[in-house]
Amino acid sequence: MQTSTTVTNGKAVVRLQGRFDFSAHRELRDACGALLSSAEVRELDLDLGGVDYIDSSALGMLLLLKERADTAKKPVALQNCTGTVRQVLEIANFGKIFSIA
Repeated sequence: MQTSTTVTNGKAVVRLQGRFDFSAHRELRDACGALLSSAEVRELDLDLGGVDYIDSSALGMLLLLKERADTAKKPVALQNCTGTVRQVLEIANFGKIFSIA
């Protein structure tokens, strides 16, 4: 998986590309960790439009990210969720935990 990040007006957008599975753990942690500790960032969006595969370990990573974001008092939203990625998130009831678009 590859990530790219932009920050505009206090909103950080992390774009994910490729397979979102356990091998993405370090990259997601590194990309989001700095953003959550930055005073400049007030909210975080994960753009999943480029994700073509998501598994249960990715769901666990999203839950850990949500925990860390809640501790930092920064909302997290999941953006551009389509196809099987959206289906997996819906089956896991992530709409009750995240804002999903």
